[in-house]
Amino acid sequence: MEKLKSALPGVALLLAFAFSILATAPAAAAGLDGAIERLKKNSFKETGQAIEEIAASGAGHAGALLEALGDRRLKIAADGTVHYLVAAGQAFDALSGTALASPPEGGKSARVNNRLRNAIAAALGALRLSSPDPARRLAAASAVFQSRSAEDLEAVRAALAKESDATVAKAFAQAEAAILVASSSAPQAERIDAIETLVARADQEAIAVLSPALADGDQAVAEAARAGIKRIEETLQVLAAVQNIWYGLSLGSVLLLAAIGLAITFVVMCVINMAHGEMVMLGAYTTFVVQEAFRAYAPGAFDLSLPVAIPLAFLTAGAIGVAIERGIIRFLYGRPLETLLATWGVSLILQQAVRTIFGPTNREVGAPSYMTGAFDFMGLSITYGRLWIIVFTLLVFVGLLLVLKATPLGLQMRAVTQNRRMASSMGIRTGWVDAMTFGLGSGIAGIAGVALSQIDNVSPNLGQTYIIDSFMVVVFGGVGSLWGTLVSAFALGIANKFMEPFAGAVLAKIFILVLLILFIQKRPRGLFALKGRAVES
Repeated sequence: MEKLKSALPGVALLLAFAFSILATAPAAAAGLDGAIERLKKNSFKETGQAIEEIAASGAGHAGALLEALGDRRLKIAADGTVHYLVAAGQAFDALSGTALASPPEGGKSARVNNRLRNAIAAALGALRLSSPDPARRLAAASAVFQSRSAEDLEAVRAALAKESDATVAKAFAQAEAAILVASSSAPQAERIDAIETLVARADQEAIAVLSPALADGDQAVAEAARAGIKRIEETLQVLAAVQNIWYGLSLGSVLLLAAIGLAITFVVMCVINMAHGEMVMLGAYTTFVVQEAFRAYAPGAFDLSLPVAIPLAFLTAGAIGVAIERGIIRFLYGRPLETLLATWGVSLILQQAVRTIFGPTNREVGAPSYMTGAFDFMGLSITYGRLWIIVFTLLVFVGLLLVLKATPLGLQMRAVTQNRRMASSMGIRTGWVDAMTFGLGSGIAGIAGVALSQIDNVSPNLGQTYIIDSFMVVVFGGVGSLWGTLVSAFALGIANKFMEPFAGAVLAKIFILVLLILFIQKRPRGLFALKGRAVES
């Protein structure tokens, strides 16, 4: 008896829960009865009222029903029943939401137009406001922001009051502000506060919401909207300038990677290497080969493909660079025209070899997971791929500085740069230094190809895209100065991005080239020329 008494509260709770379910199901169905009858008439007016009734019904499948209506997956069968289809082709009863064994025969899709689609979007937005998924709540807030329907105001406020996610709460507050600004019946103080909320958003969508308020009958609201739009436009101008600087730094990092190896090759050996771009190309194709191996033998470890490709690209391009120096260039020192023509011929041979092996079409090089996507930083859209390339470029630059300043090879390279004959008389094997320098410069070009494979097409012509820009960077920065190469790469990248909106990509490069020619007329040795060099033939 005692056990029975102790179990009574639990039994009562279960019964109450069961009765609530039984009571809710008929209520939801009853709420949908009228909506389904309206849908059967298949007229735009009746369908519009049905949308409102479906959204207000509280049925668990109301969202799926509205989505099916908007996508024309809601079917009115020949026998008068209404059902909807899901992506897999399965049919569900529109009234109860239960799955059907097979779709009824015949019938037609319920008609919708743009006005009804907007109503569906607004209704779905209101339904999703209370979704347990933060992403769906965020999407719902965005939909309400776009529709700015006064009917959603109370639902948005209720959702905002209980929202715990800061990002979603901010979106709810902006949706509420958009509704208030669009509503001429809202109190003046609330509308002005709403304008401030939208000004803090500071984007084109906020301007679109505020623009109709410029003609508002309330003078204070119209003036606040006018001042708000002006502040947003000023903020957007600043953000556009900062965004151009970011894009310029991104382009500059690419130019620096492509030019830094050319800089050390030219200063030590006084060789104009027209095949430098092909070293970049070889690094990109090494990345492609490594990724193909990962796809075939270790697809689960694909994110490691780039870390593996970097040293392999360095060794591949470096080895080919040493072979070119030992086999061709060392016989042409002191003859710059012949060296230029010889390396140009080598570039053509390498391009044709790659076309023969890999074909003339672009090759697909994938991005690892940590280089995909983007994030917002103070209003700027920053892609992970570009960010990683900038970080990688700076690491390569620091590594090259350490090689030149803290290794025996770097000491010998600097000695040969300053006075080749004196270095030779001190026992330094200048021929070996030349070979290692050319290999080092080519190897750096190879790892530049790894980075460029993530942002450009991997094709036999990849190197030709950057060879002229590389020479421009080296000449502008000052031949032999790594710091000059760094500054000139970023300066040219930023200048290019600021000119592109006004002149276009092609004219911007032409203007940069003209300005560079004028600059070289005044400073032939560039920004940071080495002092005291004794360049010998």
